[in-house]
Amino acid sequence: MRTEKCYEAIRRSNCPISKALDTVGDKWSLLILRDLMFTDKRSYGEFQASAEHIATNILAARLATLESNGIITKSPDPEHGRRSIYRLTEKGIDLLPVIVELNHWMMKWDATASPCSESLKNAGKSKAELIAARMEELREKHLGVATASGL
Repeated sequence: MRTEKCYEAIRRSNCPISKALDTVGDKWSLLILRDLMFTDKRSYGEFQASAEHIATNILAARLATLESNGIITKSPDPEHGRRSIYRLTEKGIDLLPVIVELNHWMMKWDATASPCSESLKNAGKSKAELIAARMEELREKHLGVATASGL
C-alpha cells in the first residue's frame, strides 16, 4: 500500500510568528522565494542551479511544501512538456515585504553583504515604493493580473 507524503507543516502553536516559521522559516524556502521574486527562475533545474547548490531531495520537498501551503503553484511548461513551471500565488507575493526587509536588515549589519538582485537596490525609491512596484510586477508575471501601471 502506497501512502502519500504530507508536506503540511507541523504546527507548534497558534502564535502567528511560529506558524509563519513552520510554513517558510527554513533557509531553502526563503531562497526559492527569493529566486521566484527577483530572478526569472521558474523551473526545478533553474532553482537547482542557484549559487547555494540545494540538494535535489531538499529542493523537491521544499517546492512541495510551498505548494501545499498555497505559496506557489506548479503547472506544466507549455514549451517543454516534461518540465514544470512554478509561480507565486497572491499569498506568496504577500511575502515580498518580508524578503525585502531581510535584505535591508542584513545590508545594514553586514558590510560584506550585497543585494542579490538589482531590483533590491533602492535606486532612489523608498522601501514602500520599491515593494509596491515589485508587487505589481510579480502579480503581472505570476498571476497574469494587469496592474494600474500596465494599463
